Amino acid sequence: MPIYEYECKACGHEMEAIQKMSDDALTDCPVCEKRELVKLISAAGFRLKGAGWYETDFKSGQKKNVVKSEAPACTSDNCPASK
Repeated sequence: MPIYEYECKACGHEMEAIQKMSDDALTDCPVCEKRELVKLISAAGFRLKGAGWYETDFKSGQKKNVVKSEAPACTSDNCPASK
């Protein structure tokens, strides 16, 4: 579920709320109890890393792999599948 940010226009209280996308926006401030709570516009930033994601996702230019492998490449000497 998304995390929404809210701010009370009466007292300035800021808060976050986990809600379903279909839920109505909150309006009552939990601090001053006035109906002045408004949803702020924000964007969550994240990056999908690791094996299993498409090579073409989130790429620019000629890059083949944005995230460098943290493990050394599998060779015939160290690869479990070759034993």
